[in-house]
Amino acid sequence: MKDLTTRQHEILGFIQLHFRQENFWPSIREIQTHFGFRSTNAVMGHLRALERKGYISRVPGQARAFRVTYDDGETPPADSTDVIDIPIYGHITAGYPDGVETGGAIGRLQIDVDTAGVRRNHRAFALKVRGESMIGAGIFDGDIVIVEPGLPKHGDIVAALIDGETTLKRFMQKPNHPPYLKAENPDYPQLHPVAELVIQGIAKAVVRSL
Repeated sequence: MKDLTTRQHEILGFIQLHFRQENFWPSIREIQTHFGFRSTNAVMGHLRALERKGYISRVPGQARAFRVTYDDGETPPADSTDVIDIPIYGHITAGYPDGVETGGAIGRLQIDVDTAGVRRNHRAFALKVRGESMIGAGIFDGDIVIVEPGLPKHGDIVAALIDGETTLKRFMQKPNHPPYLKAENPDYPQLHPVAELVIQGIAKAVVRSL
């Protein structure tokens, strides 16, 4: 493999360290902020250089997603580098329902498939958790939850739109009863829809910064 410049070594090291600590890649913007680049184009230029030199490779079907192919002199096992790129669409309240956050993705999450718990080519997305109503399920304020669209089953944790407001709760649907949402914290009540309950996706995994 070709030699790296000092900055390329620094960027590769930052990516590897972030992945080992967080189980997902830093976003392009996080790399930009960490190194003080003026634009994300500078980041992409360095990533393309690392790709040309064989230290990272592009994830198939993901234009701005890469994976490390060279780590401390060895190629990692294939099952540890199957990475997907997931958009982060703002915050979701794990507490009392809150207003819907509008707009596009606020960041990207690059994470291995096993950790994400989702299927490739399915429209998974991520949300940052705000609140403590799901602590009994091991979901805490500040966590990132990975969500996959689908039809929920009784007991699934879901991102839901209830009467026009969003929340993260457990979906409950008993025979001959209308569905409702249940918190995993005794300080929070059950939520029964007055007009509508729309399930936006099923929570598949939680990512936490230690």
